[in-house]
Amino acid sequence: MSLLTVGSVAFDALETPFGKTDKIIGGAATYITLSASYFTKDNNLVAVVGDDFPQTMIDDLNQHGINTEGLEIRVGEKTFFWSGKYHNDMNTRDTVEVQLNVMEDFDPKIPESYQDCTYLMLGNTAPSIQQMVIERLNERPKLIVLDTMNLWIEIANPDLMSLLKLVDVLVVNDEEARQLTREYSLVKAAAKIQTMGPKTVIIKKGEHGALLFSEGKTFFAPALPLEEVFDPTGAGDTFAGGFIGYLAQTDDISFDNMKRAIIYGSAMASFCVEKFGAERIMNLTKEEINQRVNEFVTLSAFGL
Repeated sequence: MSLLTVGSVAFDALETPFGKTDKIIGGAATYITLSASYFTKDNNLVAVVGDDFPQTMIDDLNQHGINTEGLEIRVGEKTFFWSGKYHNDMNTRDTVEVQLNVMEDFDPKIPESYQDCTYLMLGNTAPSIQQMVIERLNERPKLIVLDTMNLWIEIANPDLMSLLKLVDVLVVNDEEARQLTREYSLVKAAAKIQTMGPKTVIIKKGEHGALLFSEGKTFFAPALPLEEVFDPTGAGDTFAGGFIGYLAQTDDISFDNMKRAIIYGSAMASFCVEKFGAERIMNLTKEEINQRVNEFVTLSAFGL
């Protein structure tokens, strides 16, 4: 089934205890679509970049089967840029520099060929932009998944609350879930979010796995213990891409299949952190993905 992802395609400059990079490809929509490309072949992107964005990077996306018809290139303008530095624990980071550039007035344009999308993934952007995307589609997709962040909870809460009424799945981390609901218990937080609109809530806990709440049921997916985390940038978006990509491939949004999608998303995220930026998820094989998924199965399997 067709997947539409809307979000940022960007330049990142990263520094971790393992090294640093100059400008490399980044952005929420980049990680989501690359991750989803290993599952669905109808993988469509809406984003905006400046004319400083190299054609070679667009070619890399195309080679993964990502349809970039909806990638707007603005002449005379610059691509969104983010620079960050990670602390030694790799769980905290400092934003060194942000240049909004073309993202400052992002106006998502949905090509006619995307209008029949079955699955919609709203990558992290302003809630007003995310709602604009839903309103510009001729028909409501089968499933709408939303990613947001603490910034929008703080400065655009009314817009976010309006948007939540329109989506099926919300993906947030534990800190954001608590901030949004003022509940410390993640079980209570998920229940409160479900009263806001989304019937399914995914709460990411970083190196401690992810929780799925839906249909009155709960599922916990562990994170794979890794010897080293090289760069966690984009891991959450890669998780979301694996999740929505697997659902689009199987076209099954039951709770049991969402559990499987969570594991595939977790597996993709575990690859992402192994190298800088999107480098690792650019060059995966089906065999590697299946083996990694089996590691998750082995990690959590037990008998009674």
